[in-house]
This record gives sequence, structure tokens and C-alpha cells, in this order.
Amino acid sequence: MSRFLRDRRLVLVLCLAAVVCAAALLTPLPDPRQIQEWAENAGPWFPVLFFAAHTMIIIAPVPRTVFTVASGLLFGPFLGLGVAVTASLLSAAAAFLLVRAFGRDRVAPYLEHPTVRVIDDRLRRRGWLAVGALRLIAFAPFSVVNYSCALSSLRVWPYVGATLVGILPGTAATVVLADALTGGTHPVMVGVSIACIAAGCLGLMIDQRWRPVVSGPATIPGSPHATSPAATPHDDIVANR
Repeated sequence: MSRFLRDRRLVLVLCLAAVVCAAALLTPLPDPRQIQEWAENAGPWFPVLFFAAHTMIIIAPVPRTVFTVASGLLFGPFLGLGVAVTASLLSAAAAFLLVRAFGRDRVAPYLEHPTVRVIDDRLRRRGWLAVGALRLIAFAPFSVVNYSCALSSLRVWPYVGATLVGILPGTAATVVLADALTGGTHPVMVGVSIACIAAGCLGLMIDQRWRPVVSGPATIPGSPHATSPAATPHDDIVANR
């Protein structure tokens, strides 16, 4: 009986998948140029609403690439790049400040692992290069990098500057690629995209070459180690008396 039910569920799932695929293939979809024309005719408030939604939604763990591609499709290379970069930057700053204000004290006891402290020390010592490298290589999702940096001892302005430098190459390339689907790519934006990608590659090369030696684990602000001095042999002798 249980095997019969499993077989029925499998058949049902396959049928639903077939229906979804058929609907996707048979439903007429607008081409990219029609989407861009619709955005142009939607009124002056549409870019503002899109910008606000872009900024607020990606504070949560939502893929930023969806909004970056949409920016290029809807607004073209110039406005699309401005919307995507500015909204991403504001969202990263908001996530950083929110996590640091409301979440840091709750997770501080869990930041005493030696590996976490070494990572935090690397972020603090290398400043914007450490964050910029994480943005350039997209090693982790955008929101995860925001949260991790907020839980480190990195200061806000180096973080914001590194985020701008790190997201610009990939964002420019994605926006220009999305706009190219409409057949109206501006030659200047192609050059800007190539220059940004080259700058990103250069940044990765610098990050790989410059690896300062970490002398010891960093002290996480807000943790018990932040107020306790390091133990010395004299302290051990006194404690054993």
C-alpha cells in the first residue's frame, strides 16, 4: 500500500512538472525590448518604486542578481547601473547597521572560536581589500557577506567603500549584458563594463599577493576577552598559590 502511494505521488509530481514546462513553452512572453518600453511608459515613479523594493528586499537573503538583471532590462545601461549599484550599496549598509545594532550582542558569545577570531582579525587588518575581495569573487551570497562583516570588528566606512569597489565590476557587466538582450547596448557602457572587469581582476591579483601575517587572534568587541588582559606566567603562579 505504501509503495502504491509513493508511485502515485511520483506520477503526480511528474504530471505537474510537465504542465509547468508546457505552460512555460506555450505562453507568449514579451521580448526584452518590449519590457524596456513598458518600463519607460510606466511613469516617473516606477524607477523610484523599483529602487525602494531593490534596496529593502535584498537586505534579506534574496539573490541580488535578479534585481541587477532587471535593472539592465528595465532602465538601460546608464540608469540601470546607477539603480543597481546605489540600491545594493544602501542595502549593504542597512544590513550591516541593523545586524550590528540588534544582533551582535546575541551572537558575541559564539565568536570566541579561534578560527572566527582569526577571520575577524584579517578583516580588521586588511580593511576594504578583504571585503572587496569577497565581493569580487562572489564567494558567498551578498547578504551573507553583509552579515559576516557586521559581526566582525570592521568599521562601517571601510566596509561601505569596499562594497562599492567590489560590486561595481560584476554589476556593470551584468547590467550591460542584460541591456544587450534588448539590442540597444551603448558602446560607452561596453567600454565601462570592460574597464570595471579589468579593475576587478587587478583587485583579485592584489588580494592574492598581499596577505599580511596575522600575529594572533583578534579580540572581538563585546566579548569577555575585550576587557580581560592576556594571562602571564606571573598570573599562573599567583593563581596556584
